Amino acid sequence: MQGLKLIFGSCLIGSSLLVGLANQSAAQSAPIRTAVDATFAPHAMASLGGGLQGFNVDLGKEIAKRLGREITIEPAEFSGLVPGLNSRRYDFLIAPVTVTPERAKALLFTEGYLDTDYTFLGRKNEPPLESLEQLKGKVIAVNKGSNYEAWAHDNAAKYGFRYDVYGGNADAVQAVQASRADFNLAGTTVVAWVAKQNPRLVTSYTIKTGLVWALAFRKDDQDGRLQVSNVLKCMKQDGTVSKLAEKWFGFKPAAEDAAVHVAPGTGVPDMEGYDPAPVQPKCA
Repeated sequence: MQGLKLIFGSCLIGSSLLVGLANQSAAQSAPIRTAVDATFAPHAMASLGGGLQGFNVDLGKEIAKRLGREITIEPAEFSGLVPGLNSRRYDFLIAPVTVTPERAKALLFTEGYLDTDYTFLGRKNEPPLESLEQLKGKVIAVNKGSNYEAWAHDNAAKYGFRYDVYGGNADAVQAVQASRADFNLAGTTVVAWVAKQNPRLVTSYTIKTGLVWALAFRKDDQDGRLQVSNVLKCMKQDGTVSKLAEKWFGFKPAAEDAAVHVAPGTGVPDMEGYDPAPVQPKCA
């Protein structure tokens, strides 16, 4: 009887181990679930042939390919991305998320893949913005839930401007075109793309931030971050991220830019969640 109990117990342990391994294998082979703000061209936007296209869409597809997995990229408002991640609707966020001290307390990040500065977009027939002091009495249109909204909130009283919040950046740009706002504030890459597509609009003053865009994970997903971080490092080393930047933004990143520079550890240096332990990428 004692022997039967031992055998039965061993079988249960073995079965549990097999189930655990099977579940882990299934999770690692299941399609990656992620999302983007599909109005944030050229990072993500609707394709004429259906589906989505853009820098971050290509980035996500390449990451999934190197992990040997399929990927599902949903269009969503930026303000719904982090709630969707925390509710486990998404595995991580392929959408461009600016890494800030506040966000680093709530999320895990890979190292940056692009530098993110802020640039103002205005009408070509209006005087260009040459300093922040010129914002007095102006109206700025920003994307809801973005870092640009946070900047506007923190600086509206200081510089004497008003800001309006829109569900998508395309709506914020439309507000400028319709003269409901004087400027749209967004990432430099996004604003450059919009101005290139619309001859009535022009870029002006740029705020240098020293910040980066990175891929966001839940705080409890250390393993997921490690896997994707390894792939991202390999994509920097072989020039893939730089080539995507040239394709979508029209410029070749410099050696010190986040698109090229490989961080020594895991995450964004000087931010919470950064692991300084040296990493040697394992690339196929």
